[in-house]
Amino acid sequence: MRNQGGIVAILTVVAVVAATCSGGDGTATPSSTSPPAEPPGDGGDAGGDTDDGDVAEPDGGPPEEEFVTVPGFVDEAAFRARQADYLAHATEQLDPSSALNVLAHVTRAKREGTRLDLSSVTPESLAGPLDDIRGWRDTSDFDALYLLNLLHAGDEVLPTATVDAITDALLGFEYWYTEPTPDDVVDDKYYWSENHRIIFHTVELLAGNRWPDETFRNDGRTGAEHAADARERILTWMEEKARFGFTEWHSDVYYQKDVTPLLTLVEWSGDPELETRAAMLLDLLLFDLALHLHEGNFGATHGRSYMKDKSIATDQDTFGLAKLVFDDTSLGWTSRGEAGATLFARAERYRPPAVLERVAQSTDTFVDRERMGVPLDPLAPYPGDAGAPYGYAFDDPANVDFWWERGAQTTWQALPITLDTLDRHGLWTSQFFSPFKPLNDALGGDRAAGQAFVAGVAEQLNFGLLPEVSTTTYRTKDVMLSTALDHRPGVFGDQQHISQATLSENAVVFITHPKNEPFTGVDRFPDADGYWTGSGTLPRSAQVGATSIHLYTPAYAAPPQGGSGPLDQFTYLPLTHAYFPTEHFDDSTGDGSWLFGREGDGYVALWSWRPFDFVDPLPADIFTNGLTRPYDLRAEGGPDNVWILEVGDGEQWGDFDTFRAAFSAAEIS
Repeated sequence: MRNQGGIVAILTVVAVVAATCSGGDGTATPSSTSPPAEPPGDGGDAGGDTDDGDVAEPDGGPPEEEFVTVPGFVDEAAFRARQADYLAHATEQLDPSSALNVLAHVTRAKREGTRLDLSSVTPESLAGPLDDIRGWRDTSDFDALYLLNLLHAGDEVLPTATVDAITDALLGFEYWYTEPTPDDVVDDKYYWSENHRIIFHTVELLAGNRWPDETFRNDGRTGAEHAADARERILTWMEEKARFGFTEWHSDVYYQKDVTPLLTLVEWSGDPELETRAAMLLDLLLFDLALHLHEGNFGATHGRSYMKDKSIATDQDTFGLAKLVFDDTSLGWTSRGEAGATLFARAERYRPPAVLERVAQSTDTFVDRERMGVPLDPLAPYPGDAGAPYGYAFDDPANVDFWWERGAQTTWQALPITLDTLDRHGLWTSQFFSPFKPLNDALGGDRAAGQAFVAGVAEQLNFGLLPEVSTTTYRTKDVMLSTALDHRPGVFGDQQHISQATLSENAVVFITHPKNEPFTGVDRFPDADGYWTGSGTLPRSAQVGATSIHLYTPAYAAPPQGGSGPLDQFTYLPLTHAYFPTEHFDDSTGDGSWLFGREGDGYVALWSWRPFDFVDPLPADIFTNGLTRPYDLRAEGGPDNVWILEVGDGEQWGDFDTFRAAFSAAEIS
């Protein structure tokens, strides 16, 4: 992150605290000073029998923990208590199909010195993740990460057959797309997003270190060779994050996926340099999360999010880890196997800086300004000079991972190296690239013709592009407003969440341009449903203090709904709408073009240039996530519109009536 505006002083404090994670000899300082942290691979306090899967109770019960206050870190006794609280919830029931739930049971049993029967944790119970790994399926890197954490923490208490099955699956895993893929296999794993990159590299490092002399079946190299390659890739990724910040900015989904491999490296890499760098990046990422929390809700603009995550705090993938790390919400735990909370509950070597907890819980009013990412404009004239932002040339094969992480595959600048990479590594059969194969064939593989084509449809085709972003967040003790400024206006947006007002865990307001009418007959918000996830076109947005303005002006005409042409998926509806869940507010009322809401002492005002109205009654065949009162505020009549979103509070305005009266009387021109 760069150009943090008014928070430079806090960043300096975080950097100083982060530096204390490294001892004078360059080794990572364990979070616990008494007793010392368990070394990687050590079974810990409670022994066990690998044949029957029992954790035995030591003679005399578990040793009593002694806590020593270490300046700069959160209080260890309090942090351990939060870990124990989550573990008590997670271990109410054993789920032998969940590596993370089993890990929670192992952790609690070791700390408390209690007996644990893991005989039900079998290759059959873990068939789901093991089959994903063996089947080259997408997100199987997540499975590999969780299973490796389980092996490191509890291989000596798992049944031997289970350890053998996990080992066999991981020795046959394809750890990077540059490895050969068997002829009879379609590799459907996505390697290149920010979170997938660090997860793949972390699991390769851990697997290579665990079995250094074993031959990994997919490419015939040894574990030591895999670990060496993974280490260099991890350092490259870390250097990029330190320089440019996080590509998937403020993501309530993927920050959790970044946290888990970084925490894994601190706990299990056994590499002092990687431990220290991972701990420092964890500090930075958690600082960003702390800045954008309000009553447990990571209610910021997000580079990537989904409706299934962003409508309420407890649905966010970051909720569990934020609750454990920052203790900023009274809401209860929502999962017995959530990755962030489970790995933080098990953590022995990492403890967060105390300043982060203070930031998360602060009631001070502040404005946070950030700039992250790397500039890239696919709408720049073609033909033209592609350039090399920050020295990262588009035609250098060494930069493929860098540009693909940012979703730049179909920009005209990166297209030639994209096609070369797909050809070189046989990636055309993947579910992610096979839809583009007919188009490439029709162009005869002509790179210049391909560039001309993608330049002509750049407003639609680069839906997943995540270039440089500037964000502004205003937060008080009662409200928060966060916006991505002027980010790719007018183009199709896949998962970007541009702006949000947050008053509580569930009282949030945001605006989107829907791609389609809501899916019917579903029992959740599907990722592919573009009614609330992403935008048919992104707005030109600005925010100053407590006010944000959003101008929707599509840069291309909408293809027909339900069309079968290659670009028809990039369609949108002739309307914009706002999510305004009235039953999560203490009070909500309209006045002409304004709609007002109050939750506690927090206020929100929403204005639309086009007339709006709630969908009421709610359709019976759509998923509402439990809502029974109006929440979908539609402004029909066209996709072009202007929305204003303003927040305030009792301290600033005195009372809700004064707030409403001021905006109702305002002249907008």
